[in-house]
Amino acid sequence: MASIGVIGAGSWGTALALLLHNNGHEVTLWSILEDEVELLLTKRENPDKLPGVKLPEDMAVTSDLKQAMSGKDMLVLAVPSPFVRSTAHSMREVAAEGQIIVNVSKGIEEATLLTMSQVIKEEIPQAQVAVMSGPSHAEEVGKGLPTTIVVGADNRKTAEYIQGLFMSEVFRVYTSPDVTGIELGAALKNVVALAAGIADGLGYGDNTKAALITRGIAEIARLGIAMGGKMETFGGLSGIGDLIVTCASMHSRNRRAGILIGKGYGYEEAMKEVKMVVEGVYSARAALGLAEKYHVTLPIIEQVNEVLFHGKRADEAVKDLMLRDKKLENSDMPWE
Repeated sequence: MASIGVIGAGSWGTALALLLHNNGHEVTLWSILEDEVELLLTKRENPDKLPGVKLPEDMAVTSDLKQAMSGKDMLVLAVPSPFVRSTAHSMREVAAEGQIIVNVSKGIEEATLLTMSQVIKEEIPQAQVAVMSGPSHAEEVGKGLPTTIVVGADNRKTAEYIQGLFMSEVFRVYTSPDVTGIELGAALKNVVALAAGIADGLGYGDNTKAALITRGIAEIARLGIAMGGKMETFGGLSGIGDLIVTCASMHSRNRRAGILIGKGYGYEEAMKEVKMVVEGVYSARAALGLAEKYHVTLPIIEQVNEVLFHGKRADEAVKDLMLRDKKLENSDMPWE
């Protein structure tokens, strides 16, 4: 049995806390919000973020960060990406030397263009930082539905230790050394999922969705490889796997927000309606910054930015994508 602190009591943090508890570990769940802690302690459920998923009575819930972190074998950082730096900064003085921290937040910091693990390493340099991602809606993990995911770390021993803590008959975990590829797939799939939702909101069909998923992973891989990620990662769980589930499912807050935007909502209105942090909105501009830095083209992500931040009509964005210059599907394939 391990002692584990889960930092962030949103839907994903809560689902992972329950999974780890069911695996026999001692789990403490932390939230910065006193009202949220009180709700979880009294009702043992968060009806807004994860309805129908009950927390066991013996799981500790606290707003005391030191209590959630001290003496823990592993910490899971599960706050939304816009709050990763501030939360990590608060954790710095408490985190032990060599503390294992698994980041499960998905995004890119707009001001610095850093991935979430890079942000955490800046704020908590004494920690061993790993990442975990894949096609894994909290609503399904919380109900114990079979799910498969990948853990990335700089060394095999850390990755395999985390793998062992999370593995169960309903949660299969693979390991990978490609931290960069995992994080890029995790962050950018949210932006493509916004595009898929916008297409749904416009009333487009399965052909359009399939095109966005296929060309979306091509964009993600193009940038990810330029940043040092591996093509195999983008064809795996944290790449095409996570992209498919996020573009296709109504559990996806990014897709739901995109649907509203396709129907004419502004992105701020859409986020209010979804009632959760829509991380694709925060990653969209950062993705363009990375594209400029690494000299790659991201046409779908460019058009999402135009719709979100520059007032472009969604149907015009689709038309511009369709009428781009003629191209080979794969420029690495020569004609005989």
